[in-house]
Amino acid sequence: MTLKLINTSISDVLLLEPNVYDDSRGFFLETFHQSKYTDVGIDKTFVQDNYSHSKQGTLRGLHYQLLHPQGKLIFVLRGEIFDVAVDIRRGSSTLGQWVGANLSAKNKRQIYVPEGFAHGFCVLSESADVMYKCSDFYDTEDEYGIFWSDETIAINWPVKTPILSGKDSKFQKFTEIPEKDLPIYGGADGTRTRNFRRDRPVL
Repeated sequence: MTLKLINTSISDVLLLEPNVYDDSRGFFLETFHQSKYTDVGIDKTFVQDNYSHSKQGTLRGLHYQLLHPQGKLIFVLRGEIFDVAVDIRRGSSTLGQWVGANLSAKNKRQIYVPEGFAHGFCVLSESADVMYKCSDFYDTEDEYGIFWSDETIAINWPVKTPILSGKDSKFQKFTEIPEKDLPIYGGADGTRTRNFRRDRPVL
């Protein structure tokens, strides 16, 4: 059976519902199957798996890598998060826009965040265990970020006073980041637009 694909307001960001097989013992699902994911447009070789455990109110993000950009496939093993992808690609028609989705162990949804996007999430449940696959390796020298509550992006976070790392609390706003520190859409140079869409639906 194929994956259920749910389109988002930014076409490159994909929301997925794997097939779940339930019986009296519990359930079974495939968290990744290369050919099935290729069929829905995720033709990536994932090279690193990450696992994070966070308590309620924690917000991680908004993170991206520039020289070694990472496509990410995110899902939740326990608890619930609000997951966000922000298009930061110079020259993109959706530059500065964001998509948010609730991912949980109950709904078993996954979100694919492609290269060129900043990514973050906040924890809604008492705690959450999050797994994500990455298309490139984490590089401490290539880590960038955007301040979580930047009003020019205006993400509608469900957590208003989040728990942040020291690093995440010091990120710049999007409009303060030099263009050389932002990815380029389609590999061609582009100009940043300030026509940001402020309201995105929760999926």
